[in-house]
Amino acid sequence: MSQDIRNIEPKSVWGHFADLNAVPRPSKKEERVIQFMVDFGNDLNLENFVDKVGNVIIKKPATSGMENRKTVVMQGHLDMVHQKNSDTVFDFDKEGIKMFIDGDWVKAKGTTLGADNGLGVAAIMAILSSTDIAHPTIEALFTIDEETGMTGAMGLEGGVLEGEILLNLDTEEDDEIGMGCAGGVDVTATRTYLEEETPENTTAFSITVKGLNGGHSGMDIIKGLGNANKIMNRILFDAFANFGLRISEINGGSLRNAIPRESTATVVVDSISKEPFLFETAQLIKNIKEEFLTLEENLTIEINEILSPEKVMELGVQEGLTKSIYAALNGVYRMSPDVEGLVETSNNIARVIVKDGAIKIGCLTRSSSETNKWDLANSLRSSFELSGFEVYFSGTYPGWLPNVKSEILKTVANIYTDLFKEKPLVAACHAGLECGILGQNYPNMDMVSFGPTIRGAHSPDERAQISSTQKFWKLLLEVLKNTPKKTA
Repeated sequence: MSQDIRNIEPKSVWGHFADLNAVPRPSKKEERVIQFMVDFGNDLNLENFVDKVGNVIIKKPATSGMENRKTVVMQGHLDMVHQKNSDTVFDFDKEGIKMFIDGDWVKAKGTTLGADNGLGVAAIMAILSSTDIAHPTIEALFTIDEETGMTGAMGLEGGVLEGEILLNLDTEEDDEIGMGCAGGVDVTATRTYLEEETPENTTAFSITVKGLNGGHSGMDIIKGLGNANKIMNRILFDAFANFGLRISEINGGSLRNAIPRESTATVVVDSISKEPFLFETAQLIKNIKEEFLTLEENLTIEINEILSPEKVMELGVQEGLTKSIYAALNGVYRMSPDVEGLVETSNNIARVIVKDGAIKIGCLTRSSSETNKWDLANSLRSSFELSGFEVYFSGTYPGWLPNVKSEILKTVANIYTDLFKEKPLVAACHAGLECGILGQNYPNMDMVSFGPTIRGAHSPDERAQISSTQKFWKLLLEVLKNTPKKTA
């Protein structure tokens, strides 16, 4: 199937994408893909090095006649989000992504595809390996750990790069040119609890929420998709209030930047309440599925009787847990007052773990406004601290402030209009691009972001559009050919 991918036009891009996807590259485990990129640079006899945090920089001189153009930094991130369907057997640490073609789309078999940001990386590789593409001096910057902390961008020191222009190839709509993005902060709530012996005369159940779309917790948050952790908590809260349900374990969601698709819980109820519990919960499930009918047609909520667990949570902590999750905002907090249709501030309740006397809840709060980012983070902190949780903030990163006077933005927008006979959407996005962070150490670098259309990023439904990639490639070649000249 890899050979089929390699035959798609532009073959150079898809061939490099296939090579890249053969290398396991989870966030924070990028050793193999770092070496892969170093070997790639060495094979081309191009100057390359790895900085102190693991970013790979490969330099290529300008082609003949392009020496008077400004040096361009082409940037993408090496890591990818690892998500798979619960029934998919796959080891991300050992296996390459299994891809296939479905009409105008490239997909993966039950896992994330890695087009975010693998297609951007592959496009840069295609430029570096080309012998007939006109371009200025290129500094290819391949960052690490974008998806779980942006530590590569944060660790890139000033003075390493000489480029005056940065092309970030991590936008996922081919008619959009990025000029700004949201910042973010991880909000984590933890606490311990006493485990109690499971009461006698109880019946145990496994509750499973699955089949949700999931998706990117920034770009897709505006869609109002189902969050498995919030749906599960709604069921647990109702059954606790009406039937004294006791929680033994919860395992919901996965990565902070992915809207949670699945959650499982192990619970018990008094045996005398078994039938009323099942009846009322079935009604609640019916209501929830009707609420999400147009958005989550594959939502499944299952309740199955199981063997009784040995332990359950103490009642007081359980009550605080369910109320805190209920009170904590998930979704859009504020729309931008300046950019129509743009989410300014949001939160994703991404991870809920209850097991062995410990609770951990992980959220990712995003905002293009630093003040509102911290306003929402403190709101979440208050929700959890009122129930005895310890809350800490980590992984904070800034947004990318739009520069409407950007020379490269004007260049890309004009070329897009000339090529495709329509104006692009020039906008900021509600996602964490590395431009804002890179701009801290390179404040004078002129930045823009664009890329091919990718759907379902951060979920096993991720897919990359073939025709859009061809469009993106055409735009990229023209941009490189027409980059601004050096200042005299």
